[in-house]
Amino acid sequence: MRLSRGKPSLFAQPWRESRRVVLLALIGLNVASFVAQLFLDAFAPGFVRDYLALSNRGVHEAYAWQFVTATLVYGSPWHFLGNMLVLYILGRDLESILGQRHFLYLFLSGAIGGELGHLFLMPSETILYAASGGVAAVLLAYATILPDLDLIAWGASRFSLRLKAKHVADAILLLSLVMLAIDRNGVVIHSAIPGGLAAGWLYANLLGFGHASWVRRLLHRRREAAERVQRMTPAEFIEREIDPLLDKISRNGIQSLTRAERRLLSQAREKVGQV
Repeated sequence: MRLSRGKPSLFAQPWRESRRVVLLALIGLNVASFVAQLFLDAFAPGFVRDYLALSNRGVHEAYAWQFVTATLVYGSPWHFLGNMLVLYILGRDLESILGQRHFLYLFLSGAIGGELGHLFLMPSETILYAASGGVAAVLLAYATILPDLDLIAWGASRFSLRLKAKHVADAILLLSLVMLAIDRNGVVIHSAIPGGLAAGWLYANLLGFGHASWVRRLLHRRREAAERVQRMTPAEFIEREIDPLLDKISRNGIQSLTRAERRLLSQAREKVGQV
């Protein structure tokens, strides 16, 4: 059974136990940042909320560092412990599957996606502690790559509970959407989750895991079209691609060309130069 429900990814590394360099580095960075946050909360109350979390004030006053620092601040010790537990349990497998580079990019894309999701989905006066974005991306990527793997398995004499990775991801998504609807004021942590989940799904999908999305199909068609053009001789390219475009321009004007057709015209100079 192929747990990813898709073709093997060209980007995935062969399965092997490897050093979890990126995972341990991310955990170490978050531990250090949480200790620093506790120190600041104790000796400079309000500093984290006003200057390190993502806020409308920071956006308007160009506190660019908030887009980095907000991904390292937590709403509570339970928020921190939950994030680190999920990151460690799921990250061990994902770093081995994707490799260190892609695992790092996955986490960073989730952190960025979480912040962008908050800015688009929440009122401007809310303040975001955005540490959950990267972890959400890891969770959704795990559910995309290994959807039928049991994350929770508990059994008793007459009762058993099994939750697959895809079910856990669905539950987290539903919970985050509910929280978006009912908690839209003050300091929040949940509004980073939808954007992080979306980034994790997109990153895993573009690597070739899960069902092919329209994004992946579009990129595949563009790649095939580019390869087809490369295989053509200059004469074939002009006859098959450029002459029909010139006829269209003569009939309807150059404004009638689509973006894809304009790209073909820009390729004509390079092709003709090969003659």
